[in-house]
Amino acid sequence: MDHSSISHNSRKPAYPRWSETLGNDGYVRIRPLDARKDPPQHMMPGFASGGQSFRLVGQADFPEAHAVDLPAAIEYVNEVAFVGVTPDDSRERIVGVSRYRTDPHGSKCECVVTVSDEWHKKGLAALLMKHLMEVARANGIRRMTSVELAANVPMRELATQLGFRTRMDPDDVHQVLHELDL
Repeated sequence: MDHSSISHNSRKPAYPRWSETLGNDGYVRIRPLDARKDPPQHMMPGFASGGQSFRLVGQADFPEAHAVDLPAAIEYVNEVAFVGVTPDDSRERIVGVSRYRTDPHGSKCECVVTVSDEWHKKGLAALLMKHLMEVARANGIRRMTSVELAANVPMRELATQLGFRTRMDPDDVHQVLHELDL
């Protein structure tokens, strides 16, 4: 992993990149999303729509954070987004996306991760989230949160694996809340 570009100075943008091998499942490079060049998640081949995609979706305090689709510019302090890419002929193919957006004070964030169907259960979602958590810590964020459908057992397992505390949403029995102190 290349951590040389991670800024540990409070509130300075970080533009890290990592190269990872996921067992026998292949090589993945994780890099910042470039909203000017990369297509929105819903336009990426191999990503499921609706409830079939593997997502950790934050929507408790600011509902707009749940979307993986990103604005034209990401400033990489209060909003961070990474893509997992694999080689595809002479170009890259996006196979996963993770992002967070902070609250107005910048002390907590909500997060989302989604991976293409063929990359489920290969460790990519956990890897994308671990890097996202590392950058959130480096940017001074103290808490990461998320809301997910209670029926999404694989997501609950991922949240537990990453150290999130999970509890039922007191306002909606169909949702669970995930929280992680960074």
